[in-house]
Amino acid sequence: MTRAAIATVVTPGPQTTVQDWPGRTGYWEVGVPPSGPMDDLSMRLANIAVGNAEGAAALECTLAGPTLRFHADAVVAVTGAHVDVSVSGTPMPQWLPLTVRAGDELRVGGTGDYGMRAYVAIRGGIDTPEYLGSRSTFTLGRFGGVQGRALAAGDELVRGDQTAGDPRRILGDELPHISNSWHLAVTVGPHSAPEFFTPSDIETLYETEYEVHFNSDRTGVRLIGPRPEWARPDGGEAGLHPSNIHDTPYSIGALDFTGDTPILLGPDGPSLGGFVCPVTVTAAERWKLGQLKPGDTIRFVPVAVSAAASPAATCRARRAGQARVAPLPCDADSGILGRGWTADGETPITYRRSGDDNVLVEYGPMTLDLELRARVHALAGRLGADRPAALTDLTPGIRSLQVKFDPARMSQPAVLDWIVEAESQLPSADDLIVPSRTVSLPLSWDDPSTREAIERYMNGVRNDAPWCPWNIEFIRRMNGLDSVQEVFDIVFDAEYLVLGLGDVYLGAPVAVPLDPRHRLVTTKYNPARTWTPENAVGIGGAYLCIYGMEGPGGYQFVGRTTQVWNHRHPRAAGGFEPDNPWLLRHFDRISWYSVSTEELADLRADTAAGRGSIDITPGTFSLAQHRQFLQRNATDIARVRNSMEAARSEERRRWAAAGEFDSSKSSGRRAA
Repeated sequence: MTRAAIATVVTPGPQTTVQDWPGRTGYWEVGVPPSGPMDDLSMRLANIAVGNAEGAAALECTLAGPTLRFHADAVVAVTGAHVDVSVSGTPMPQWLPLTVRAGDELRVGGTGDYGMRAYVAIRGGIDTPEYLGSRSTFTLGRFGGVQGRALAAGDELVRGDQTAGDPRRILGDELPHISNSWHLAVTVGPHSAPEFFTPSDIETLYETEYEVHFNSDRTGVRLIGPRPEWARPDGGEAGLHPSNIHDTPYSIGALDFTGDTPILLGPDGPSLGGFVCPVTVTAAERWKLGQLKPGDTIRFVPVAVSAAASPAATCRARRAGQARVAPLPCDADSGILGRGWTADGETPITYRRSGDDNVLVEYGPMTLDLELRARVHALAGRLGADRPAALTDLTPGIRSLQVKFDPARMSQPAVLDWIVEAESQLPSADDLIVPSRTVSLPLSWDDPSTREAIERYMNGVRNDAPWCPWNIEFIRRMNGLDSVQEVFDIVFDAEYLVLGLGDVYLGAPVAVPLDPRHRLVTTKYNPARTWTPENAVGIGGAYLCIYGMEGPGGYQFVGRTTQVWNHRHPRAAGGFEPDNPWLLRHFDRISWYSVSTEELADLRADTAAGRGSIDITPGTFSLAQHRQFLQRNATDIARVRNSMEAARSEERRRWAAAGEFDSSKSSGRRAA
């Protein structure tokens, strides 16, 4: 039976969404972020105030809240940043349950000098359809909440049944301290000094007062601060900037250096990416990201995982919510929890800390090697078969696997012991044969939408980057090719093996050509773009990616294709399975056929309407057969790769002479 609406939205506020906690978990490996409240502490306290379960769906209000007209009596609470609250014109306090009557209007005003977000809970919660197990709104993906978007005038809110206790006032020692000068507790890792950053870079990181950039949102909080010196000249095949690495899983709260720009990854951030993260905000402190507003300042305070995860520390962070963190002894291991070898003694393993709730397992040296990805696949299968209650997500990267766990149920040392034991039981990767479908997709070469994205970047971010005004010409130059036609021929001749999903959200593949002679290598944008069209196709490092949705990005464009995410879920259409909105799987092979801009528009419309069709051929991938191919063609592969590397070395010399890696050239940045 359909429930009647408890309230109607009179005015929505600039960005009010439905969120629940902990959000949409279990889909990190296919690029679905958890979403949920950006300040989970304030939202959970709002639910406690009205007697709900802490995870019940409530409203997150950015900069200002809504006006709601109630059709029945209700109990509500408003928490988070300070806002003016009134019920039918009568001022009301925050942080305690308020009774509203049928016909009353609840008005939540704008945030002031302190804080960015307020939260509104209604006793019983807010009942919206679940999508992949959560009601949380992910506006970029257009799902969750109310039709996958922010609230609009006229929307109706339906009361749920998520009560768990009696309403009560939130006590003074429970209130978070919201400031404009913040200290954030961080753990070192996963990628720190001296491998990626210099020791002085890390010292500068802890001593600097960073400023919050205006171009920040739920995907990530951009910061203004000093440019690192970096411990290495470039990222090799991963890209020509020293921040570039082979794509690896991210943690919420990681400090991600996209080029020289530091970004704190938020709950709508990407699950996979090719940039280094030297430190990660502890789980108990991540609520603060939701209250950071442009112009606020941040200091990073290193703490040991043992202190961050202790019950006392968690209690202090939740109840007192201090803006300033007392210095604690920090882990002096540069983020490396341990090292080892595979059971056959052939491949080294590095175990890295990625916050206090993740362990990142890396195989082999920092190179592109499909054998390493095969080992990741085998370990993910082994750990997934165990599936302890503390395990939240298993997210594979190119040569890494991130194991996310609940630190309240299992300590990081215990998780590490479990992983090491499981890895020791794995067979050799030589015999690995996995399902590998061939998926034929259309590609509109140099599509006008990608040209528009480049133009936006030049107008709003940086107009003198060496990859502007035409990414394809830049790819040609970077790889020493004689013409743009050669770039075209290589892209369409290549067969791309999908090594990861969710590189830029929603089933977006990160793929590499099986034949190394087809591996065009570029650098990524520095700084990254703020807008990329949905299903744009780009190359970054040696990898190709299809963007699953609109959003930021850094890969060099070659064109655009059809959808890799089915927004009509759960209906299956054109290659999509009934229960999975993502099209591609790990170890699929992508091949391209050329279409015009007009043809692509028709194909995209068909896919969106559920009429599209995609040619998918079953098959397998054998690591042994791939090795034989490499051996047969070793001489010619070396010739082609050496020629391309020589061209990139020349490009690096030109950049060094021109100071092209100076990110202070970008709009909105300052030199430190």
